[in-house]
Amino acid sequence: MLMEEQNSSGEEEGSREKGVLYRWQGYSCRVTPERLLLARPVLHAALGTSHGLLLTDGHVYSFGEQPWKRVESLPAGPVIESVLSGQRVISVSAGSYHCSALTEDGLIHMWGENSHGQCGVSGMDQVSSPTPVSVVDGETHPPQLVRVLNVACGAQHTLALSRKHEVWAWGSGCQLGLVTSVFPVWKPQKVEHLVGRYVDQIACGGFHSLALVQILAPPEDSQQARDRCGQCKQSLFTMTDKDDHVIISDEHYCPLGVELNDSKEGRRSGQSSPAQTPQSKNSSPHFEVSPLSSKNICEGSSVGSQKNTRSQEAQPDPSLTETGHASHRQTKSTPYPDEQALQDYLKRISDQTFAEQAEAPSLGGSHPPSHQSSLTCPFRSDQSDELTLRPSSPALSGTDSITASSRQRCASNTTTDRKHSTSDDSSQHSSVDGGICISDLVISNGCLFESCEDGVGPTGMDFCPGDPLQGKKSTSLTDITLEDTEAHNRRGSLPGFSPVSPSGSHRINHLRAAVGAVTTTSTSESRNLLPSLYTEVWSWGRGQEGQLGHGDYLPRLQPLCIKSLSKKEVVKITAGANHSLALTAQCQVYSWGSDKFGQLGRMNAPSTVPNLTMISEGIRVWDVAAGQTHTLLLADGDCYQPILYYSGEQVLESTDNDNPLSRTYTQTPTLLPFCMNIGYVSKVFGGGLNCLALADQNAMGFIATIHELASAERKFYCTLSKVKSGILSPLLARTSLALSLGPSSMLLFQEMAGSFSKLCHLMGQHSVSLTNFLQRGKVIKTLVLIKNTDIFMDTYKEYCDPVGNFLVMGGFQSLLKPSQECFGKKLELIQTLLESKEKNTLPYDLLVNLFYMPLQHLHGYNRLLLKLAHCFEVSTEEYEWIQNGCSKYEDLARLVSKQRRDAEATFSFWKNFKGKNSDSLRKPSRRLVCESNNKALALQNAGRFSASWFILFNDVLAHAQGTIPSKKLFSSHYVYPLATLWVEPISDKNVGQHGLKLTTPEDSFVVLATSPLEKGKWLRAINQAIEGVLAVGLNGRIRVSRSSQKGEPPVSRTSTYTFSKEGRLKDATYEGRWLSGKLHGKGTLKWPDGTVYCGTFKNGLEDGFGDFMMPNTTFNKFERYQGHWKEGKIHGFGKFWYASGEVYEGSFRDNMRHGHGMLRSGKLASPSSSSVFVGQWVQGKRTGYGVCDDFSRGEKYIGMWLDDQRHGDGVVITQFGLYYEGNFCNNKMMGNGTLLCDDDTVFEGEFSEDWTLCGKGVLFMPNGDSLDGVFDGHWGAGLRVAGTFTKPFEALRRERKIPVAGQHAVPAEEKWKAVFDECWSRLGCETPGEGVHEKAWENIAIALTARRRQPRDRPKEPSRSQTKMLESLEVIPHHVGPVTADSYNNIRRYLMKACDTPLHPLGWLLETLVTVYRMTYVGVGSNRRLLQQAVEEIQSYLTHIFQIVRFLFPGLPEDGGFILDSSSSSDEGTDPLNSSTHLETPQQGWIVSSSSLLLPVLLPRLYPPLFTLYTLEKEREEEVYWSCVLRLNKQPDLALLAFLAVQEKFWPVSVSVLGKKKQVLPSTKDACFATAVETLQQISTAFTPSDKLQVIQLTFEEVTQEVQALLGKEFLWCMDDLFPIFLYVVLRARIRNLGSEVSLIEDLTDGSLQLGQLGFMLTTLKACYNQIQLEKTT
Repeated sequence: MLMEEQNSSGEEEGSREKGVLYRWQGYSCRVTPERLLLARPVLHAALGTSHGLLLTDGHVYSFGEQPWKRVESLPAGPVIESVLSGQRVISVSAGSYHCSALTEDGLIHMWGENSHGQCGVSGMDQVSSPTPVSVVDGETHPPQLVRVLNVACGAQHTLALSRKHEVWAWGSGCQLGLVTSVFPVWKPQKVEHLVGRYVDQIACGGFHSLALVQILAPPEDSQQARDRCGQCKQSLFTMTDKDDHVIISDEHYCPLGVELNDSKEGRRSGQSSPAQTPQSKNSSPHFEVSPLSSKNICEGSSVGSQKNTRSQEAQPDPSLTETGHASHRQTKSTPYPDEQALQDYLKRISDQTFAEQAEAPSLGGSHPPSHQSSLTCPFRSDQSDELTLRPSSPALSGTDSITASSRQRCASNTTTDRKHSTSDDSSQHSSVDGGICISDLVISNGCLFESCEDGVGPTGMDFCPGDPLQGKKSTSLTDITLEDTEAHNRRGSLPGFSPVSPSGSHRINHLRAAVGAVTTTSTSESRNLLPSLYTEVWSWGRGQEGQLGHGDYLPRLQPLCIKSLSKKEVVKITAGANHSLALTAQCQVYSWGSDKFGQLGRMNAPSTVPNLTMISEGIRVWDVAAGQTHTLLLADGDCYQPILYYSGEQVLESTDNDNPLSRTYTQTPTLLPFCMNIGYVSKVFGGGLNCLALADQNAMGFIATIHELASAERKFYCTLSKVKSGILSPLLARTSLALSLGPSSMLLFQEMAGSFSKLCHLMGQHSVSLTNFLQRGKVIKTLVLIKNTDIFMDTYKEYCDPVGNFLVMGGFQSLLKPSQECFGKKLELIQTLLESKEKNTLPYDLLVNLFYMPLQHLHGYNRLLLKLAHCFEVSTEEYEWIQNGCSKYEDLARLVSKQRRDAEATFSFWKNFKGKNSDSLRKPSRRLVCESNNKALALQNAGRFSASWFILFNDVLAHAQGTIPSKKLFSSHYVYPLATLWVEPISDKNVGQHGLKLTTPEDSFVVLATSPLEKGKWLRAINQAIEGVLAVGLNGRIRVSRSSQKGEPPVSRTSTYTFSKEGRLKDATYEGRWLSGKLHGKGTLKWPDGTVYCGTFKNGLEDGFGDFMMPNTTFNKFERYQGHWKEGKIHGFGKFWYASGEVYEGSFRDNMRHGHGMLRSGKLASPSSSSVFVGQWVQGKRTGYGVCDDFSRGEKYIGMWLDDQRHGDGVVITQFGLYYEGNFCNNKMMGNGTLLCDDDTVFEGEFSEDWTLCGKGVLFMPNGDSLDGVFDGHWGAGLRVAGTFTKPFEALRRERKIPVAGQHAVPAEEKWKAVFDECWSRLGCETPGEGVHEKAWENIAIALTARRRQPRDRPKEPSRSQTKMLESLEVIPHHVGPVTADSYNNIRRYLMKACDTPLHPLGWLLETLVTVYRMTYVGVGSNRRLLQQAVEEIQSYLTHIFQIVRFLFPGLPEDGGFILDSSSSSDEGTDPLNSSTHLETPQQGWIVSSSSLLLPVLLPRLYPPLFTLYTLEKEREEEVYWSCVLRLNKQPDLALLAFLAVQEKFWPVSVSVLGKKKQVLPSTKDACFATAVETLQQISTAFTPSDKLQVIQLTFEEVTQEVQALLGKEFLWCMDDLFPIFLYVVLRARIRNLGSEVSLIEDLTDGSLQLGQLGFMLTTLKACYNQIQLEKTT
């Protein structure tokens, strides 16, 4: 092999080289490393027993003895593996005699020795060249290729770590960790026992395996919940109440993992695997066990337990073996036996145990007992053929038994006990779970199919220091991934596991994910950005040299956690042939296993458990490698260039290749002197007898700076760890600490310790991250310190605050005494940790410096990043990148220094402050800014003997007052929060030039400074302090300040304040916007009694829209108002919910109902009353026109009111159909009035109170008779009459005038004035029609935009069409000059949209009018006497609305005006009936009328109540008409035409049915004029009179077309011909309420439309209606 000696002179030769590899053997001072010459830098390397692999950029080289190559002679140097060229290999690994290469896309190539299947290529003993090996997950459907992160190779096995962080294995031996007895395993199989755990690293020894598993949370962080398991959240302790004593056990067994903690009474070493304990259904728990050998098979259906002797070093107890995954891949979970079966079984097995305990001592150590529980599988084997047991001390009695406490615990229903249920019911599992009988297994490769937990006997506790409850803290299944629900099912199916449903486990994971996302050091974040320090080491395989670290020499078939490493922050694992190494973040190395050649690097320590390697103080190890009989350590020394240590066997330089070993070895790690000559080593490798070191030369100082940064961070973390463990932990453990510090300081100290711990953890993660950075590419943009500055900045800030708070509150003074009690008077330990060179530092200063020490490290970042930046050109992106990071850390260092100075100044201030109540002012986070002890500020107009002292803190301004300023004894003080403090300089004659005006929400005062300089200083200080407070914001988050450029805080701001002075706001708390000391903008005001106002304020008063709630003590309920306010009073439109149950919605003025509104009184208000009033209010009382519907009395009043009483003209309708109208006074109808009955009886005369007829009057009978006289009595209860009865002749009867309804009704134009006034006021007009046109449009735009943004108007988001409509309404439709036909159409369209939008004043008006109309004419108000009033009311609405429309569109002509149409063709959207084209005028255009413009919008909404009134009025006529229609329609078409005297020439001969011509036969019915009939039927579906007229017109056209088809185009109608045919069409149309339809058209149609053709057609229809009633069939 071509080598080159490398000495100090060789450094110049490769001065700028990276990735240089050096190789050597042994450790003597004569050893000189040899450099492997390659054209490209080496990125990675691996060593086997006598061969090695090198990885450069894109190529893999191999060297050494490679018998599988089948070449005649050994090559002289590294040989390229051409098969792998172009495969983008990223890492290589080597086993004893086989090799592996991993590509960028996660695929594996293997070659070398394959006799044990270690290459994963079946059918070949040796694989000569790299061959792809696929890792396939067969559990998924379809099977998926597994991508791999890392590969590790042993002597006869290979492990792969997938990208899902699962472990796969193949090869031979128990070191695979697989559930199988058949070796070799050719195909990679998943190590089921690690499924669901997040495996970070894997390592292979000769015949053992290691895995580094990341766990979710640190054990020490779970102090609050230490009584619960980290995974299953079940109790870690079980308590069994016996008759005379209580048994408390901490043997928690987590159903999500498989690890057992140390047993106390039973002293179990593990738990049974179901594969070892299956039984047939008939098998008994009692059985014999024959001796086992590697050749014979364990007979019987189950294996019993055997007494085991122990080694003197550690006495493990294998009475229970670890639960393993005995299930095969495709197994499904099985149901558990029921609870009763479990109880019975446990009782049986416990009873049996007592019998066995008596026999146990008499049994020989090496002989199996005759009766044993099937729970145990204790056999241990070495590499001998026969199963031999190590010589040991006598067995302890009762070892294998389940003690009484266990039995009692089993009987209780706790999860802990499920581990004992694996015997009697295991047959149920064996068939379904795929459990394998021991009879199917053989001892292979010296390993029994067995997996034992690390059991600790009484003498075994010495090597597992720490908490006796370590087992419960070893969170063995900390990160269950969601990918594999099957895995949960399989785990759940094992005996001893409580069933966890997949959904349950998913819920747990989602919960964990949610919790993890909140914490800074959450697993996901640390995985993505920084390495996790929360790790466990798991081991399995052969253990005959103690290399598994469980305190024994037993093999383990399945992975088992090494508990003693669980809290050690292991960050790297590696394994030699028979020993193992673990490197921690604190730069310590734990070693265990074979120490025959000193490879463990320690003396006189047990080798079966991890113990620290002996390295000199101050040496920090950061990389480790292991070979066959040696260990190689890479460490930091005094300087930052790495140094190398060697521990293990010396290798002699000998020509005898057969035995180069000297059999001499190191006692402790030895420094390799040549390490300083080979450059900056970044990684070491070991294998066989060889050592490799990968080094870089210091190009441009970059490498040296990176190493210096990493070294400094490692040293810093080690110091922090020592402070945490050596100072903080002892102090926190002292019970007297809380007494010394006091409760508040104790809390602050705990907070500081927590932040210190968090910072310490981050530094540990960062030091490991920097090590990884050195070893993987050194790309500057991946440097976490620069890439993720926020994590560091936040953590440092988070630590700085508690330290300052502790200092301010005098915590360090109080801490001094406990510290001196702990660490001596002079605190030498602290002095050592601080590396303080000053000898006479005061203990107090030492303490403060110790806790501020972590913050000094920021200067180191700053210095090293600057140094790093200088390694790059100024123009490069990297330079800019580093400079940005550097400036951030520099700013933070400056901030931290300032905060320390502020804290010290504040502490000093409090020491000298003698004012009263200083404790109320002294708060941890409060810092002094400045104070006026030199009389720099004085209160204006203060008395001669009064003294003021102003103290400005970072959050408040304190004003202390007293009379003896020299002694600083102040009698009182006022505190003004800075968030609500406004300061402005003032200069006037009264004050002078040096005044400052201070404004607070409840106070305003002027202070005088002694000089302009002093005034400027205070002004600036106060403003800066206010800025600081406002920058933090209400929720504690830093926000961007919007201060002006002058450096003044904003006048308008958001803050919280509680009022204290007497007045309306006393004790109220306000949160919201302020303006110069006054509430202004949106905010919430809360009073202690529960009163709350949430809304807008203006100048300190409620103004705008707001929501107000107030408690009502009478009803013990809340009253609520939601609506508009003005100057602190309810004013405008709103809704009020009263505690009595009443609800008012309408207008208010000065806290009273005023304007239009609706009041609903429910049964809550009074059980006897339930009513609704809608109408006008004046100063809280009903005054003006209104309608009241009294449901309890069945009456409706429609009329005038005064002071809450019916007063003036009015109408009352009762539910019995009586109609009263007259003049009301004081709620009663008095004087002349009219009463109309349902049967047309009418009384006109005098009334007294309560509808009593009292005085003169005339009673008219329905038949025309009348009774004239004096009446007395109630209607319906008998009347007393003294008068004249008249029965007039027919002629006189016709002339006689009978009173009709409506004489005393309120005129339509007087109704609902308040509604129209409200609409005018919304348009900005004080009185109707008087206002500025432009202002009205502005108000409309404001109403639409402002109200649209308020969520109360839209409980759900508006649809796109609604949003578009609102946007279109915001555009004002402009037109100049008189209205044209086009602009008229635009106005029509605008009105349609406006009336559909309640936010628009016109939309609100229409909505309100519809409400009041329905209130008036629905229900009891549905009385035919009201028809005329209802019609007049609609006409009144049209007049009023048209007035508003003309105000908005001044160009519109008056009602009945004419608009000339400039275009000949009319617009599609126009109404042809309203055009004047049908009039005999030469001009074409539009007649503008209120009805044509507004009825299409208004009438559809009012149609139902109006049409109901018409049908009631026409009811009798309609009955006659309808009976005639039904009777006449029984006739066929031709018969009916003949009956109606239609001339035969008009009779259709044939009709078209579905496109086919059919003859009209005498029997044909409903076929003639069918189209015209269908058209006329549509009159019922049209709302407006113009639409109905259009239907009539179309009907005439249809009839005309049909007749013209018969008689030719020239035909002209005469009335005699037309009427009978039209009569036929009307009869066949069968319109139910034709009379009502005709009356409605007549009443509401424009006079202009009733002329000409349309008038003629309407008259014809009416004539048909009347004719039908007169028809008599013979």
